[in-house]
Amino acid sequence: MTRFTTLLLGLLMSASAFAVDPMPNQKPEIKEPLGTIKGWATQNDLKISLPVTKFVLDNGLTVLLLEDHAVPMVSYHTWYRVGSRDEYPGVTGAAHMLEHMMFKGAKKYDGKSFDRIFHENGITNNAFTTNDYTGFYENLPSSKLELVMDMEVDRMSSLLISPEDLKSEKEVVAEERRWRVDNNPMGLLRELMMGTLFKVHPYKWPVIGYMKDIAAYDSDKLRFFYNTYYVPNNAVLVIVGDFKTSKVKSLIEKYYGKLPKRDLPETKKIEEPPQKVQQNATLRKDVQNSSFVVAYRSPRQGEPDMYALDLAANILGYGTSSRLHKRLVYQKQIATSAYAYNYAMKDAGIMGFGVSLKPGQGTQEALDIVYNEIWKLRNQKVSDKELEKAKTQVMKDLVDGLKTMDGKARSLAVNEIVTGSYESLFTDLEKYQAVTAEDIQKAAEKYTQQTQRSIITLEPKAKKE
Repeated sequence: MTRFTTLLLGLLMSASAFAVDPMPNQKPEIKEPLGTIKGWATQNDLKISLPVTKFVLDNGLTVLLLEDHAVPMVSYHTWYRVGSRDEYPGVTGAAHMLEHMMFKGAKKYDGKSFDRIFHENGITNNAFTTNDYTGFYENLPSSKLELVMDMEVDRMSSLLISPEDLKSEKEVVAEERRWRVDNNPMGLLRELMMGTLFKVHPYKWPVIGYMKDIAAYDSDKLRFFYNTYYVPNNAVLVIVGDFKTSKVKSLIEKYYGKLPKRDLPETKKIEEPPQKVQQNATLRKDVQNSSFVVAYRSPRQGEPDMYALDLAANILGYGTSSRLHKRLVYQKQIATSAYAYNYAMKDAGIMGFGVSLKPGQGTQEALDIVYNEIWKLRNQKVSDKELEKAKTQVMKDLVDGLKTMDGKARSLAVNEIVTGSYESLFTDLEKYQAVTAEDIQKAAEKYTQQTQRSIITLEPKAKKE
């Protein structure tokens, strides 16, 4: 699975607006079409025209604007640089809980009017929380852009977190956790994997939080979290669609310019100790078949080896023609699915090789095949054909992600949030293209040794005699 797919997986206290009105002095940075991504073998050079206008308000809000007049619609994304990595023991899941509370109303628009206005004006909306960031988005008729802007400014500046709303939403989140994790064997498997791979870093706890912490949330805790992170200098606003840049820039200055900048807490760098021995963790549940993931910690976002491992994962486990799928599903016929991914986050990454076995099938034969394919990565060069196919898939994922206004907004937002520049959307393509078979071999040698692996297994409960 390529970075362009995994980055989008998801696949997460009340300060009034002061009449300060600090308008930005700088001129917006207007980007010409970024032009041609060169060097794609057997492909025509990829030309992508995205004339993005980027500017930063005096209060620190980063803004990306992209005109697209294909239809009279707008995609409006507000992303915050806060996720579960910014939490601490006792308040796990706070970022996700606040995602929910952001729909319960603010000073000007309460929760009921929020939903009603969206429904009456043909506006669709949703949100998500990840380990590293939280995103809110709307897709709307272009004539309603100023209305949505007013509503987003309201909940960025004066969110209401009433005890009554929090109590009801805690029940909603608790039920969501039961559905996604507690009563979902694969959700439990993922939670066990993260807790096995990470011992000290906040990545060890689930984005949704632990049930005991969900039950213990109070308004004061969430208000402190909101006041700390839901501020303009911790946000990226991306608007793509049918509008005039000069007009929308003026609206942004009018609505967002009055919001105060706030001091952000110093980010403490938590280094995960090196793993020196193989780890094994097994979960037994009421399931019909066994599944497992062979997982490794991998480089964080943007490190050189990330690109090589992304392509390696693509070769081993992307689609039905991948090595693992062919050997385990087609040839041996012992599995129903096999996959691989390299998911790079801000502080670390996860490289996983997963298999779902047929009922009654033990895990050892499939494990040996997975180990063998990983050994090949370290000891044999991938073929030119495999490498070019993986690189082409990266390009396809990019192009597919830019077909819609919403897709363009997501792609720009995630790159700006995670890497600090939306232009990494394009420069990364060149870095993927530069990866050689030798690079993959070296990266695999560095990150996939036996002592670095963790085997996370889900097995059926033993039958009672």
